[in-house]
Amino acid sequence: MKLISRGLALLSFLWLVTSSARTEGVRAGAARIDVTPAYPVRMAGYDSRTNLSQGVHDPLSARALAFEQDGARIVLVSLESLGFYNQTADPLRDAILIGNGLKPSELFLCAIHTHSAPTLAFDPKLAPQVNVEYTQELGSKLAALVHDALEHLAPVQIATGSGASPVGVNRRQPVQQANGEVQIYLGRNPSVNVDHEVQVMKVTHADGGEVTAALFAYPCHSTSLGPRNYLISGDIHGIAAQFLEKYLGDSVVTPEFAGASGDIDPWARVLPSFRTDKNWVPETVLLGTFLGEEVARVVDDLKNGATNCVIKTALKTLKLPGKVPPAYLSFASEKADGFNITVARLGGIAFVGLGGEVFNELGKTIKNLSPFQQTFVLTHCNGGAGYIPTAASYPSRGYEVDSSQFAAGAGEKIVNAALQMLEDLQ
Repeated sequence: MKLISRGLALLSFLWLVTSSARTEGVRAGAARIDVTPAYPVRMAGYDSRTNLSQGVHDPLSARALAFEQDGARIVLVSLESLGFYNQTADPLRDAILIGNGLKPSELFLCAIHTHSAPTLAFDPKLAPQVNVEYTQELGSKLAALVHDALEHLAPVQIATGSGASPVGVNRRQPVQQANGEVQIYLGRNPSVNVDHEVQVMKVTHADGGEVTAALFAYPCHSTSLGPRNYLISGDIHGIAAQFLEKYLGDSVVTPEFAGASGDIDPWARVLPSFRTDKNWVPETVLLGTFLGEEVARVVDDLKNGATNCVIKTALKTLKLPGKVPPAYLSFASEKADGFNITVARLGGIAFVGLGGEVFNELGKTIKNLSPFQQTFVLTHCNGGAGYIPTAASYPSRGYEVDSSQFAAGAGEKIVNAALQMLEDLQ
């Protein structure tokens, strides 16, 4: 009888310990690290720009926001870079995963797609040696960044909301030719309705007090600066994050992400420099600050949030219908073997990471049909497969369609797969 009583007591104790551990709620940690090149490098985004960088307008950062509950984790990393081309995604991800004991599905490694950052490459045939050294250093920096975020996990509240910003505009401009035909050029096409939503997440201490992090996603290329600019910059998204950290306080980390923006550019695009004559405010600074202020407005309005969030994650490499080379002009140095989709749930919030430049309409469809209360769509995530246009855009062609390595219908297949993955997380 005593043995039975002791056994029941032990089971009761174990149940109490387990129950206590599972009611601690969600914990989060955030970190930021400087990734500005300390030497001139080749800048990414424009093949015509062959000289090395000539200075720094604003510093580049990488930011990490980690969540943990009941042993499950989500780590979101925003890197102020063009993207993970030249086969750089897997080595950089491995450095983070191995260094921190993460599962592949728990990591969202995302670039903000600034065209004023160093070209990433591990192969000296693809970039100057200084860029190779920068990329090699970046792997250890990102691993340390995530380690720092995980080391500072603490109980938090999480609230989400949305704002709106007109910074982005459809860039597929139809131009009638002399022969009467219409061709699509990279320009400005305000007649097309696009997604202007600014998605925001506010993370505060569990007592509802001090803000520790503010994440945001907005669908727009960070291409206000063009090939004649030789100054390092985070462009629209980077400057928005910098403004937000100054507004909220240096201790607050503000990971920024590019939403589905394969066909969206900033209203002012491809500028040669940061013009300041006659009291002119550089458009890059103006638009970045404008976006950052909208994020700040939403953050200020958000009240208490959730403290207990179930975490589930999944990753899938999707095989997509492709074109036959050289039918595409992809700037990626190699044909992608597949398209990476990473999904996660954080209670009633979801994240969808897409490994390419997905058209705006495809991202909107995922958000609108998602079974979760709010779904953040993050692009340039865990891969660099290039452009993913809508099937409807293929007949009119244009740069995005011509440079995509995928056939019509690939984008819709991605949407369907992402929505199914979200359903499976419930």
